[in-house]
Amino acid sequence: MIDYRALEALVAVIETRGFERAAQRLNISQSAVSQRIRQLEFKLGQPVLLRTTPPKPTELGQRLANHRQQVQQLEQGLLLDEGDHGQSVRIRLAVNADSLDTWLVPALAAAPDSHSMDFELLVDDQDVGLRRMKNGEVMACICAADTPVNGGLLQPLGILRYRAFASPDFVARHGAGQPLLMPQPPLAQLPCLIFNQDDRLQHRFLQALCPQQPEPQRYHISPTSEGFVRMALEGLGYGMMPQLQVARYLEDGTLVDMVPGYYLDVVLYWHYWQTESPVMRGLREAVVAAARDCLIPLSPPLGKGRE
Repeated sequence: MIDYRALEALVAVIETRGFERAAQRLNISQSAVSQRIRQLEFKLGQPVLLRTTPPKPTELGQRLANHRQQVQQLEQGLLLDEGDHGQSVRIRLAVNADSLDTWLVPALAAAPDSHSMDFELLVDDQDVGLRRMKNGEVMACICAADTPVNGGLLQPLGILRYRAFASPDFVARHGAGQPLLMPQPPLAQLPCLIFNQDDRLQHRFLQALCPQQPEPQRYHISPTSEGFVRMALEGLGYGMMPQLQVARYLEDGTLVDMVPGYYLDVVLYWHYWQTESPVMRGLREAVVAAARDCLIPLSPPLGKGRE
């Protein structure tokens, strides 16, 4: 039988990054926090915390913390469902940066119980965000994975369409008047933009157009969508961006399509647990409704192609 008071102490130490602040959160002494965690480790026969500065969970400790957070979120969600509006619930979501910077925030605000939700958004690339669900770290996830985790379900949201955009100056420097499919120097040698090392959109772009050189030789890493666009506007590189995000720059000509007609579609899904509470169901329905208004419906052929 798991001692949930010990798990509560473990989560407090991890989240507050120290034993003293964990004790303040729980309104107990620091020695009581240490004792609860030591008793938990004795019962399990292995450590749950690395006594570093700040303390870090072991693999087992992280699994236990995730379990406690899921139970706590379910408990808090049930309180909201019963009309206890004095309570708030922390909603941990894994989301892709491009959704967060375009259509998602109004959807969160439109959820029926948004006034009682404290959102914690964990940003990951859309191709890898599901690992947060697999680790039990979040209550829901927006990503491109089309297979649910064990104990989970998914609902399609729609298509986020990407194109290769760059500034007019960038295009002029790298082969004005040349066919953009074969610029000088070759496309793979031009500096491109990537969100992080998990971002493979530019690789897929090159694979489609230059299969003999599918890996970018030069790239800038920009871990925010806004910074990504700003770097493209300043002519530092080209990048795969959602057309939804940069429509105004296309209208005023500060960004141009590197390969007119080429697009790459990313299908997004809302992943959630089978034990979904009514509060989380209301959030999911608000997100699905917003996606229906902002994203491309799934009825067109998916993938990459030309118009």
